[in-house]
Amino acid sequence: MDWKLELVPIPVADVDRAKTFYQDKVGFNLDHDVRNGELRVVQLTPHGSACSIVMGTGVTQMAPGSQKGLQVVVQDVAAVREALVSRGVETTPVEVMPWGSFIFFSDPDGNTWSVQQIPSRP
Repeated sequence: MDWKLELVPIPVADVDRAKTFYQDKVGFNLDHDVRNGELRVVQLTPHGSACSIVMGTGVTQMAPGSQKGLQVVVQDVAAVREALVSRGVETTPVEVMPWGSFIFFSDPDGNTWSVQQIPSRP
């Protein structure tokens, strides 16, 4: 039986600020921004990913900024870093480790992300 992780909640204090950050600065695709009374659901997806993030009002009980260590995998971490920095996202320098090359960044609420480039295999 297949299990597919397809949606991860991101706890934020200001939905519009977070939406702008993830859409305009990080470059995620906006899938939905819908309201139903007190409920607001904003869903965004990284390019090429089968898993999306969701934020809004009434979406999660987690405290803003408490989602730590989300990770995405890319083909070229240096190019991703360059693109993020050019759009105003503060990232760490590329860190090369035996299991991959990484950069790290946080959203305006303090939710943290790592971006990994998997090393070439012989």
